[in-house]
Amino acid sequence: MDDDGTPLLVIVDGANVVGSVPDGWWRDRPAAARRLRDHLATNGLPGHPGPVEIILVVEGASRDVEPVPGVHVDPAPADGDDHIVTLVATAPTRPRLVITADRELRRRVTELGAKVAGPRAVRG
Repeated sequence: MDDDGTPLLVIVDGANVVGSVPDGWWRDRPAAARRLRDHLATNGLPGHPGPVEIILVVEGASRDVEPVPGVHVDPAPADGDDHIVTLVATAPTRPRLVITADRELRRRVTELGAKVAGPRAVRG
């Protein structure tokens, strides 16, 4: 939470986080995205004591995954990385944390002032 009470904006690179665990996700990408969404809804951001707003960015076959209470699902219109950069850029005054292992995406969002963490931050 920021000094003014604004919850931390957590933007999750869905494809990258799903792909970080070799659990057969490639057989059913939408189901894998739903499992991640449900995990986020249940666990939030482990180790973070304050309120968070979670956006799960999905792309490709996972674009039809529905949101649930606690997790906004945002389908990328094209490239997921570009969409995440746009989300970070449109909230410059908020505390932002991007969950991804993608090095280029990490570079791009840190240049915009966001913090980054790897998939383990939400996978537990």
